[in-house]
Amino acid sequence: MSEPGGIVVGEDGLPRCPWGLSTPDYVAYHDQEWGRPVHGDDALFERVCLEAFQSGLSWITILRRREGFRAAFDDFRIDAVAAFTGADQARLLADAGIIRNRAKIAAAIDNAIAAREVRESYEGGLDGLIWSYAPDPATRPAPVTAAEVPATTAESLALAKDLKKRGFRFVGPTTAYALMQACGLVNDHLAGCSNR
Repeated sequence: MSEPGGIVVGEDGLPRCPWGLSTPDYVAYHDQEWGRPVHGDDALFERVCLEAFQSGLSWITILRRREGFRAAFDDFRIDAVAAFTGADQARLLADAGIIRNRAKIAAAIDNAIAAREVRESYEGGLDGLIWSYAPDPATRPAPVTAAEVPATTAESLALAKDLKKRGFRFVGPTTAYALMQACGLVNDHLAGCSNR
């Protein structure tokens, strides 16, 4: 049972955001990760990369290949990925465990180089930079329906602009907002969701 566009009560009796019940993978992701604070340069770099690879695809496609991405990209350790060579790019293009998109693979490597530079030049590193764009939660009422969840915000526009200025690619405002949602900078679990 549910309200149109509102929370949905699962077979386990827990109310969730409507997308959070569509597949078992989404149930786990919704309940254990999405909207929970993520900290650490490497952890945030992973999320930047995965959100970039998701561009134009469904999130479930990325979620189901996440372990393949981690293996292919050396657990998203910034220094390791920043040192990837042309041979690594060729290896990645042949890896069926990830999305084999030449531009996105190149962007992930470039983003590692940019993340390393941020770590060296910005107090707090990539973690500090990204979290500096978290809005005050008191100014954001809980959305009641999925239609109330924005695709972009002033903060995601500013974060995307800042990341691009620093050399990041595939980080437009919509991707930046998805990153903010996934990493807990904003809480877009619907009002009444058990994970709110």
